[in-house]
Amino acid sequence: MTNEKNKFLFPLIVMASLFFLFGFITTMNNSLINYLKDAFGLNEVEKQLPNTFFYGAYIFSIPVGYLLNRIGYKNGVLSGLALVSLGFFLCIPGVTLGYYGFLSAVSVFAIGVVLLQVAANPYVNALGKPETAASRLTLTNALNSLATVIAPIFVSMLIVSSSSGASADPKAVQGPFAGIGIVTLVIVIIMFFLKLPEIKEGEETEGVVQEYKSSAYKYPHMWLGSLAIFFYMGVEVGIPSFFADYSAKLGFSYDGEMRTKLLAYYWAGLMVGRIAGIFILRKYSARQILSFNATFGALMLLLSLVLGSFGMNSAALVLFLGTGLMHSIMWPCIYNLALEDLGPHTKVGSGVIATSVIGAALLPIMMGGIQKSVGLIAAICCLFVYYAYITYFALKGSRIR
Repeated sequence: MTNEKNKFLFPLIVMASLFFLFGFITTMNNSLINYLKDAFGLNEVEKQLPNTFFYGAYIFSIPVGYLLNRIGYKNGVLSGLALVSLGFFLCIPGVTLGYYGFLSAVSVFAIGVVLLQVAANPYVNALGKPETAASRLTLTNALNSLATVIAPIFVSMLIVSSSSGASADPKAVQGPFAGIGIVTLVIVIIMFFLKLPEIKEGEETEGVVQEYKSSAYKYPHMWLGSLAIFFYMGVEVGIPSFFADYSAKLGFSYDGEMRTKLLAYYWAGLMVGRIAGIFILRKYSARQILSFNATFGALMLLLSLVLGSFGMNSAALVLFLGTGLMHSIMWPCIYNLALEDLGPHTKVGSGVIATSVIGAALLPIMMGGIQKSVGLIAAICCLFVYYAYITYFALKGSRIR
């Protein structure tokens, strides 16, 4: 048992560092939304386009899953890191070409993040016993969450603080983005020389041969889990995307720098929850924790809206940001439940599931349209639909085989 743990310890550390990297990139992209709105003079729908271009790249997840079957996990990770580095370097000239030039460069490093996501999640799942897979994914996601706390501070200190409001300059991203590109390139070089075990799912274990269906597409729980990821992304990204407008509606006139700093509390909630989840998921099942968190996340949001309507604005804002604690372990629990029993179809299944991350590209745009035509509260209420489906998947959908 000790030898097996030692065998998987180093690759688990490597994967955890990758989760930190794409957590940082994802949150940084989201934290720039309101800054870019000022810098490029965008409307409520246009300001959500960084999410659309970034998360829209997940449409390539299924081809990436098939690609991983051919090239393996390590080469998939190397390719992803190389594209991330290239994308950040392309942002330097891209931002001088205007908003869409910048977004085109964003889509390049977004494809790199897709490769990392599709490779890293099932790889972590396979690095040990199946019954502790959710706990391992939660551990690596805790590092992801640490990055999501640091990223808004990074954006605030190096980009937003340099110019904001009417004086916001899109070229302020060039220096920080060049730094990220260089760091990622160094990681590519280091990773090239590392030896990581190549895991083949579905092999015979302890003399027992498990039978699998002919295709990943024949597992209903995988499809239902993919839809759960779609709605989860609407929840995770929806709160920070609408925080600025919700805080303004509650009467708080925060500037861009203060909003970015306050959002760090939301991401800190995800980090704290994931650290706790490492231990909680060893005692309770992923289904139990997922249904509990989805239900209480919805209750916290409902209470926030009710208190806000009665003028208890500070409490409403705290509850709104506090939903991050409930969102913390949703991703690893959904991913683990959706990949259960896929065996040799795990890489393709991971690609299918990761495709649904485009929920973060589509749902905020849809909610932005609802906000523009009906109002902010109506847009935020869409989150209750997302919570309801995640609860269904936890209680029933994940059991369908």
